[in-house]
Amino acid sequence: MKNYIPDNVSKYDNVYDVLRERGFIEQTTDDEGIRELLGKEKIKFYIGFDPTADCLHVGHFMQVIIMMYMQKYGHTPVVLIGGGTTMIGDPSGRTDMRQMMTQETIRENGIKFKHLFDRFLEFDEEWKYTPSGSVLEKGSSNKEPDEGKAICVNNADWLLDFNYLEFIRDIGSKFSVNAMLRAECFKQRMEKGLSFLEFNYMLLQSYDFYCLARDIGCKIEFGGNDQWSNILFGADLSRRLLGKDDYYGMTFALLTNSEGKKMGKTQKGALWLDAEKTSPYEFYQYWRNVEDADVNKCLRMLTFLPMDEVERLSSLEGAEINKAKEILAYEVTKLVHGEEEAKKAQDGARAAFSGEGAMDNVPATTMERSLFEGEGMGIVNLIREIGIVASNGEGFRTIKQGGLTAAGEKVTDPKMNITLSSFDEEGKLLIKKGKKTYHMVVLG
Repeated sequence: MKNYIPDNVSKYDNVYDVLRERGFIEQTTDDEGIRELLGKEKIKFYIGFDPTADCLHVGHFMQVIIMMYMQKYGHTPVVLIGGGTTMIGDPSGRTDMRQMMTQETIRENGIKFKHLFDRFLEFDEEWKYTPSGSVLEKGSSNKEPDEGKAICVNNADWLLDFNYLEFIRDIGSKFSVNAMLRAECFKQRMEKGLSFLEFNYMLLQSYDFYCLARDIGCKIEFGGNDQWSNILFGADLSRRLLGKDDYYGMTFALLTNSEGKKMGKTQKGALWLDAEKTSPYEFYQYWRNVEDADVNKCLRMLTFLPMDEVERLSSLEGAEINKAKEILAYEVTKLVHGEEEAKKAQDGARAAFSGEGAMDNVPATTMERSLFEGEGMGIVNLIREIGIVASNGEGFRTIKQGGLTAAGEKVTDPKMNITLSSFDEEGKLLIKKGKKTYHMVVLG
């Protein structure tokens, strides 16, 4: 059993209280009803993930952590891979329509998602679901999930082959267009245009809830706060078609900084959970460099430290707060990439910032020796090539503002060339941008 969460993570026994204490819960369809349900029985709940990319990012990670807490307290996570809904694309929180993807790409992305979930959750791999093939006819599973284990479903199994006319008649007739247009996910798109394709998304996500409630006894859908409208309609559809009241929805706060902006965006794009897309060092450095005001939220939501330790660390002031940031970065990196990689990342960061530890763990790019022979390579071209600036313009601005050093010397001339003589005896050159970005250039 994967059990990353220590027993002393909270003083509470009800996972609802734990999630509330950590600051996750944003909206619910019924606070008391959900709390009572989670306290008196072990339930199945689900979270949907549309595989619009080939990897999970830190925004997804918040939902993964929710599932880990629920599993820790005895509930059954149902991971829903949106192989069907991704064919349309969720309009929630978007100002334009998503790019269409092929069915094969969606399928491959879904497989990669599942491999990533395997790192954090224990699954019952013997459990299998079989859809009925008819919109209102109940599907089946071969067994009940093993106690304490998660299960995985893909809505492509029931969405890709159903009869559209049957779906519109049996499911579409239960939706009020007027009510749908009042939903936040649609309201913000009405002025710029909302395609009929995207308008179907809410019906499909609601149908997912109904299918899982009907076929395997799911009782709650969780999601990010941008999913509130979809979750409300799904819970309502399940109640109406199944004639029961105990279907609920809960949304969680998105990971935002003190200014209300989404966290997890880097110069290179999203902060991915795959080491091939975002290195453990880059991942570590992101959390090591969060603003002081965001330390408490990140410790609460992204680590499993007990709350008294979270409060102690986030109350540190001045230079001491850097100790809290180092612990934050180490704990999150350990959870995502493992203890060995977290130690390497921490060692590399300490080496770069304070001269402690091994510089071997600082991000490095190996480049051909011939590039630096003769007149060598311009410094701006070099820093663009190794990725610490996105363009030549940004490179010139960085140098003009005094934010670049090479081999410990501030670069003042943007037309400066890097030659073989710029490298040390081991063929290495440390480039530093600002106070937080380090990169080693190594001669190949």
